Amino acid sequence: FFGHLKDEVDYKSCKTIKELKAKINHYMVYYNNYRYQWNLKKMTPIQYEATEKVQFKGS
Repeated sequence: FFGHLKDEVDYKSCKTIKELKAKINHYMVYYNNYRYQWNLKKMTPIQYEATEKVQFKGS
C-alpha cells in the first residue's frame, strides 16, 4: 500500500498537513474501493473481502 501511495499521490504539492491528510484519505478510499489488485484475483479489496466471506459462510 505505502509504495503505491508514494508513487500515485502527489504529496509534495501539499502545503499543509491538513491537505496531506485529505489526499491520503482520498487515496485510501480509492485504493480500497476502486483500485483492482492483481494478487486479489483482479478485484478491489472490498470486493475480495465480500467474496471470501460468502465462500466462508457457504463452506
